[in-house]
Amino acid sequence: MKAYEYYKPQTIQEAIDLMEGLEDARFIAGGTDVLVLLRQTKIAPKNLISLRNIKDLTNIEGGDGLWIGGGATHSDIVKNVFIRQYYSALYDAASNLGSRQIRNVATIGGNICNAAPSADTACPLLVLDARVTVVGKNGERMVDIDAFFLGPNKTVLEKGELVKGFRMPFFGDNTGSAYIKHTRRQAMDLPILGIAARVTMEKTGEGLLCKDARIAMGVVAPRPIRAKEAEAFLKGKTISDDVLQEAGEIAASEATPRDSFRGEAWYRKEMVKVLTRRAIMKAIERAMQPQGVE
Repeated sequence: MKAYEYYKPQTIQEAIDLMEGLEDARFIAGGTDVLVLLRQTKIAPKNLISLRNIKDLTNIEGGDGLWIGGGATHSDIVKNVFIRQYYSALYDAASNLGSRQIRNVATIGGNICNAAPSADTACPLLVLDARVTVVGKNGERMVDIDAFFLGPNKTVLEKGELVKGFRMPFFGDNTGSAYIKHTRRQAMDLPILGIAARVTMEKTGEGLLCKDARIAMGVVAPRPIRAKEAEAFLKGKTISDDVLQEAGEIAASEATPRDSFRGEAWYRKEMVKVLTRRAIMKAIERAMQPQGVE
């Protein structure tokens, strides 16, 4: 592994200034991905700029919406009661990512900036309508999470920019969300498939009416995507087995997975049907039982 200089700025501005002034530099947060790439000699920057000591990147604030700093770890997210109650899909994803040791250092910003189709927190952020705050030498800008991903390992981040955090609206009562990670074993593995759902429900004389819906899928396309046709189908429907089954089939028709050693394309398509239905049902259950995840 090639030697490098290591910098530990204390503020966001200091980190940006370092990136602007140093040759061949790279930001590093938790390091769970960057250090692997360094050891595999896939990258060899001359300078690493650590974001771990910047307190402004680690805050989580709940109330009329949710703010999560890009440097918040997955353990920080798991421990947050507000997230657990009102943004349960994010809790599901963070609590099933890697080992406890990984969750203690891996950050949500790092997970998203890698832009891997398998990124666990990407699907929850998609269904929770997250907006990404990006900061660089020219100031801050906001990007919808759906527009943040350009493809595998590609984002809209420009040279020298970093993710300051994620802002999500408050959805109020009768809204629930869930994320299901499908793997060969629990936690210590990348997902074969990931499905997130968010629904807003209303009780009527005919049953449970879906007033709004979001569905997102991971590892079924070059980047995490929303199943927008399935969302449109669900909206305004009274929930039944037939409706859930059709929503799953529509979502599967929007997926374009490929074969890999973790799973073949046909299998992923079939599991989209199953897991979309399960994720919606789990989100409905939480919407009607607003005490949050047990």
